[in-house]
Amino acid sequence: MKPKMAFLFILLASWSLVISNSALASGDSESLRKALESEINASGAVVSLAFKDLETGKTVFIGEKEMVHAASTMKVAVMIEVFRQAENEKFRLDDLLPLKNEFYSLVDGSPFSLNKEDDSDKDIYALIGREMSIRELVERMITVSSNLATNILVELVQAKNVMSALQELGIRRMQVLRGVEDSLAYEKGLNNQTDAYDLMLVMEAIAEGKAASEASCQEMIRILMQQTFRAGIPAGVPGTTPVGNKTGSIAGMEHDAAIVFPPGRKPYVLAVLTRGLKAGEEGEKLISRLSRLIYREVAGK
Repeated sequence: MKPKMAFLFILLASWSLVISNSALASGDSESLRKALESEINASGAVVSLAFKDLETGKTVFIGEKEMVHAASTMKVAVMIEVFRQAENEKFRLDDLLPLKNEFYSLVDGSPFSLNKEDDSDKDIYALIGREMSIRELVERMITVSSNLATNILVELVQAKNVMSALQELGIRRMQVLRGVEDSLAYEKGLNNQTDAYDLMLVMEAIAEGKAASEASCQEMIRILMQQTFRAGIPAGVPGTTPVGNKTGSIAGMEHDAAIVFPPGRKPYVLAVLTRGLKAGEEGEKLISRLSRLIYREVAGK
């Protein structure tokens, strides 16, 4: 065979392989999409979902660009900015901050306080007046979704800097405008928002070691893996499978976003935002069922 003909043959063979693999991936994704849509339709909920397999590049998107209230999922973006500022030596993670319960509204700067009964981290309120390390505040913000810790950290790093970090990472639509429980801002519609796609990108940036340094991203994954709220995505995978996740819940909405580590391969990232169900438990169960379908597709079991 002449050299030019041999080269052409190899090129065509390569393109055939690429097209074949793409077709297979597309077919697999379409099958998974149908299974997910069937589960969603049966639930009666409105669901936004974004999935990406970091091993194969396969993706599935369902209503992924629909913006909703981010609830506590925005705390992951705050964590990223805390680590980035620590790397830039604005402070050390072991530095101590005073615990307080007075914050200022985004609307007019008027003071407000958080209600202990509305916070999943009630224990921290007994420590007001003392000091706590930035590292522990981050851990509480993520693992027990502490609202008090969140507002202290947002005041430290500033919401505008969280937004700048997201922009630098190519995350364009997620909005982190403020801390939590700012009633005046809520009434004015000045809320933290996200879609499933951008929330997935946040988790992907951490999983791929791009949100900050590799060491910082590994530490963030460790913190996410200590999550105490595990009824959503983690409940849909085998108990031995490592999962780092962050949930969010507000007024008929249940969200979860996670990095899932099936054995012997790269992880995948998944964000599921639900609304329209009467009870939070229903949303959690739906998310776990969707998570199970995705895990079975990825891991083959």
